[in-house]
Amino acid sequence: MTRKQTRMLRRILISIAALVAVWVLCAFVPLPWYAQLALYLVPYLIIGYDVLRKAFLGVVQGEIFDENFLMAIATVGALALQEYREAAAVMLFYQIGELFQSYAVGKSRKNIAALMDIRPDYANLETSEGVQQVDPDTVAVGDVILIRPGEKIPLDGVVLEGSGTINTSALTGESRPRRVSPGDDVISGCVNQDEVLRVKVSKPFGQSTVARILELVENSSLKKAKAENFITKFARYYTPAVCIGAAALAILPSLFTGEWGVWVSRALTFLVISCPCALVISIPLTFFGGIGGASRSGILIKGGNYLEALAQVKTIVFDKTGTLTQGVFQVTGVFPAEGFTEDTLLETA
Repeated sequence: MTRKQTRMLRRILISIAALVAVWVLCAFVPLPWYAQLALYLVPYLIIGYDVLRKAFLGVVQGEIFDENFLMAIATVGALALQEYREAAAVMLFYQIGELFQSYAVGKSRKNIAALMDIRPDYANLETSEGVQQVDPDTVAVGDVILIRPGEKIPLDGVVLEGSGTINTSALTGESRPRRVSPGDDVISGCVNQDEVLRVKVSKPFGQSTVARILELVENSSLKKAKAENFITKFARYYTPAVCIGAAALAILPSLFTGEWGVWVSRALTFLVISCPCALVISIPLTFFGGIGGASRSGILIKGGNYLEALAQVKTIVFDKTGTLTQGVFQVTGVFPAEGFTEDTLLETA
């Protein structure tokens, strides 16, 4: 868990302990309403102060209709109706859900970050003063760099001196190391395995293979699936509609029945149940989790729209033995052409 998630977990545990203590105290000791309100405000503010702050800032900035605003209105209304325990409990459950969501997103980010371990930290640049370690961004096309055994190739280029093997599995999935010699092209993100290579840079870092892959992952959230685009547009209309519906539920029946407390309570319940945060978050989170899960297996998916397209795939063809298989085969059938025997075909093969 991250430091922020740990702090939230600590707040949740403290709030639970405080809420249980206040609940037990109020159950055995008769207290006036203002004393109960003061006591229940302790766990409520411990767990919900950031939600109230975000809701206030949203109102100030003109972005009123979001889940923070709905949760603030619902819980403050519950406090006004003297449902102190329910107000604190609703805010507590909401924050527990947010913690689980944050943890799930964090795991996906870690998986993607592990896949992105191909980013080189430095380049060994040949200069008039000798070899210097520099940022790959500062290396120009035509410069000569050294790649020592065990180092990642920082930029795309052409081998000038040295012969050896490089591990390209992080980029291509090819399990067998590739042999390179002077005149061969090498791509960034691969690992030099055995000999020192002198490489002439052919592309700046921003156009190198590793930079393009990093850019695809970093911008994957921009390539949204149809479902994500739909739910984003839907939320713009759904949230205000929920607020208007709750206001109507609180006011209109009360005008005829006079039972303001009953209908305001029902309107607040309606607000909590209809809060769109789960609906709006679940779909993007599902796609993000899918991209992160694929990254854990070393598979790069450029965005939600590509992940959605994979659901329509019926046939997959692979061309690399060793990527998915062990390269161990057996003959399952022999079908010689007319005029040839099975033995002749097998001997020729």
